[in-house]
Amino acid sequence: MESITINGQENHYEIESITPRSGHILQVVFADDTPREFGDIQVYTAGGIQCANLPGYSTVYRDEGQTVYLSDDGSVYTPPEEPGEAIPPELYVPTLAERQAAKKAEISADCERAIYKGVNVTLANGSTEHFSLTEHDQLNLFGKQAQLVAGAELLEYHADGQPCRYYSAADMQAIIQAAMWHVSYHTTYCNALNMWITGCQDTEMVREIFYGADVPEEYRSEVLNAYLLDIAAMAEDGKDETVS
Repeated sequence: MESITINGQENHYEIESITPRSGHILQVVFADDTPREFGDIQVYTAGGIQCANLPGYSTVYRDEGQTVYLSDDGSVYTPPEEPGEAIPPELYVPTLAERQAAKKAEISADCERAIYKGVNVTLANGSTEHFSLTEHDQLNLFGKQAQLVAGAELLEYHADGQPCRYYSAADMQAIIQAAMWHVSYHTTYCNALNMWITGCQDTEMVREIFYGADVPEEYRSEVLNAYLLDIAAMAEDGKDETVS
């Protein structure tokens, strides 16, 4: 679940959503506790990655319990004299910068999910096992790398849904290498998508970008191009094995 912090403080507040309602009004739907004070808002993905900074929202425009409306210009809600919309009724069209920030947050969350999904690894005996790569899993594999450097020949670990068992040093090295490649590729690809988003000149261009899209050449880094060559080579190897 996404969360926010206020003025860079450590305390995180889980949120259901955060949505601009007008040029100066922000709607925040909290999942549980709500802050006592507001100000500069930092938005974090479910994985704890900061994806947006929204400065100046220090005034409570309207408080509806778990749903709070904030303003960055000091304005507060005044009940209408006649029945009508409490929140500014005009259709708000986000700016290009707001669209870009929202798209980068979307891409960051998709990247995190792709990394956490993990990898299949073919072991020395020909079997294939799947390994998830949450942050906890990545830390565990970092520790296994240290054990390998220290000369360990058997290392305890487990595949998804399997009991813990001993892996040979060769198998554990294969698991670590596959995991590192997977994480590095998705991180590099996500970075290229963000460069693409930054380079967009209108909101329609931003809207069409999605995780998995082919990045235009002008936004591909040298590192991403190298990964794409690796992927193409692996795909070709797979075709050759199928033919044979």
